[in-house]
Amino acid sequence: MNYALSQIPERTNKPRQYGFTMVMDKGLSTREVEDFLETSGDHVDIVKLGWGTSYVTPILKQKLKIYSEAGIPVYFGGTLFEAFIVRDQFEDYRKILDKYGLEYAEVSDGSIELDHDQKCHYISKLSEQVTVLSEVGSKDAEKIIPPYQWISLMQAELDAGAWKVIGEAREGGNVGLFRSTGEVRSGLVQEILTKIPFEKIIWEAPQKAQQVWFIKLLGTNVNLGNIAPNEVISLETIRLGLRGDTFSHFLKFED
Repeated sequence: MNYALSQIPERTNKPRQYGFTMVMDKGLSTREVEDFLETSGDHVDIVKLGWGTSYVTPILKQKLKIYSEAGIPVYFGGTLFEAFIVRDQFEDYRKILDKYGLEYAEVSDGSIELDHDQKCHYISKLSEQVTVLSEVGSKDAEKIIPPYQWISLMQAELDAGAWKVIGEAREGGNVGLFRSTGEVRSGLVQEILTKIPFEKIIWEAPQKAQQVWFIKLLGTNVNLGNIAPNEVISLETIRLGLRGDTFSHFLKFED
């Protein structure tokens, strides 16, 4: 850091096992990636190329190379995995991971109906090839999954070989873990945490108020995802109590 301040909460160091910031790249150019990494690379743990953007990105290999040279792993969005699955092209998907030298993959079923045993099978098979993140929750705002089912699904996917499970929120933060207003379904989160270790979960939290809520609940080293590239520095200040939203949260003064 640029200067010393007392009572700054201790962040885990990269490569982290928890305290993750997962960024969503929705179509940055190579120059934008370079600028983004210049200012924020030290605070980014992994980047997701959102949904199917990797299919239409003309400079994909160059972009992946820039991230790789910065030591930041990249994976393709879970919606792309679903696009291959619904077309019965799982083996083609595996070949794509090899073609682009990816070391991570996301398995999700937010846009398709997928038997959960089959989903766990895909997780198990892919975990032999790459590190798997699995996403739980639906992109359909009308589909409400009860807490006990979230817990059951998450545990089964971890048991199948997922490295971490992702709580669905979409890029807007208005489904899954959240109500349509963006408000956290706090009872759901609290119940999940009674059974699933917090370091195993990446909470998608694209909105500032959501990030603040999770940091106040679980501390500076909570795993957060779907962060916009231009919000990474802002999030890091929230994690460290250097923005008004968490300014007093980490301070301790003697009477």
